Amino acid sequence: MTTDFTPENVPVPMGHYIGGTLVSPAGERQIEVNRPSDGKFFASLPDAGTDTVDSAVCGALQAAKKSGWSTCAPRERTRALYRWAALIEQDELLLQLEAACSTRPVTLAKSTDVASAAETIRFFAELADKAGGEHYATRHSALGFSTAEPYGVIAAITPWNFPLSMAAWKCGPALATGNAMVIKPSEMTPFSTVRLAELAVLAGIPPGILNVIHGLGATAGAQLVAHPAVGKVSFTGSPVTGAAIMTNAANNGIKPVTLELGGKSPQLVFEKVNDLAQVARCISDGFTGNAGQVCVAGTRLIVHKNIANELIGKIRQNIAGCQPGLTWNSASRYSPIINKTQADKIHALVVTAREQGAEILTGGTFFTETGEGAFYRPTLISGVSNDMDVVCKEIFGPVLTIQTFTDEEEGIALANDSVYGLAAGVYTRDFSQGMRAIKAIDAGTVWVNRYGRSQDFIIPTGGFKMSGIGKDLGRAAMEACQRHKSVLIDF
Repeated sequence: MTTDFTPENVPVPMGHYIGGTLVSPAGERQIEVNRPSDGKFFASLPDAGTDTVDSAVCGALQAAKKSGWSTCAPRERTRALYRWAALIEQDELLLQLEAACSTRPVTLAKSTDVASAAETIRFFAELADKAGGEHYATRHSALGFSTAEPYGVIAAITPWNFPLSMAAWKCGPALATGNAMVIKPSEMTPFSTVRLAELAVLAGIPPGILNVIHGLGATAGAQLVAHPAVGKVSFTGSPVTGAAIMTNAANNGIKPVTLELGGKSPQLVFEKVNDLAQVARCISDGFTGNAGQVCVAGTRLIVHKNIANELIGKIRQNIAGCQPGLTWNSASRYSPIINKTQADKIHALVVTAREQGAEILTGGTFFTETGEGAFYRPTLISGVSNDMDVVCKEIFGPVLTIQTFTDEEEGIALANDSVYGLAAGVYTRDFSQGMRAIKAIDAGTVWVNRYGRSQDFIIPTGGFKMSGIGKDLGRAAMEACQRHKSVLIDF
């Protein structure tokens, strides 16, 4: 598979993907999609109206009932999902759509996003016949058990920052448990999700089981969540949108929701660590990966004052090598910001921090050699306080704030001083100290002497506080895609 490509030559799957067919109903408003790397027009997509949403959801429900997908032996779904994963890995168009339309450089998209999507599908395929009911101890003359059933249709709304990976996170457990799906990708990064659905049909998953609709969250997304035939909703995105989805779901039929929302994750570095250079690499990658456009980005460095200067120096050396590049060039490693509007928001927060007395140690400006692409320099900010927006708000950009502490209690208090609770990193060579920090930090995921997710899909992920409810990945994701019926039989 080649990696370098010309985006103008990439065939774009246009329209919604419903029942195994691309459709573009007349009269729907068209939304322009621009490439993040250069800001140029890539393609357009329709904003789904009520009839399109209804067609997708009702068609998915009928497909689940008539195709046998929901009632077949689970191992049959396993085999289809395995075939799908193999096609994902091999498909050049999928890779090119992901790289051209998103912030993911093609080399990283190939080694990380595409590979991870395939492995996610395989992981849940392996669980298809292992997520069932349970037998309960009752009196000798009775039988008590529970059965696990699919909801029917699960709606998923995915973000723009990792469109392919996030789609796989939603689709894997939903399809493995026998559900049909309607997924709405972000209107900024939609096309790899359509190709993913096309590959599902090529793999033998019945048409109509996986459908993709396009549109804005306030229109297509809101109608999808509210549809009475949707049994469950899964969303990854901002807390504001997550709250709106919860309200919408409650007002239109009371349906369960899984929400992975924002983060402002701390990286807490104690005085005694094994390898300060390795810690610096983890911290640097934790806030510059995908140019900071990661929900779990470790954007708050909280470091013991005795090692702060040395650690900051090593971080500065690491980030000096971040250079912008078009996402369709194989040499590129550093991501653009999704669009100029988002980049301006990042910069405005940095400027405000400076005006409030913070010190910009490095960065705080755009790369100027990239034409229309919005590439923002990795930025280190010291002299901050917890009441500054740059510390308490999710920036979604490559900006690291720096705070120091003198004792363990103070460090943990700073780490917990946030409305978010998605993830945290802890660095220490003291095992007891690390365990105390794990217990004390109020976050859904805590990494110790590392930062970022691995390929261990068995470990669930999800947040506390304003960072959401429910879990993606792991057995918890399978459980969340099933409803359980209790049964008691008298002999």
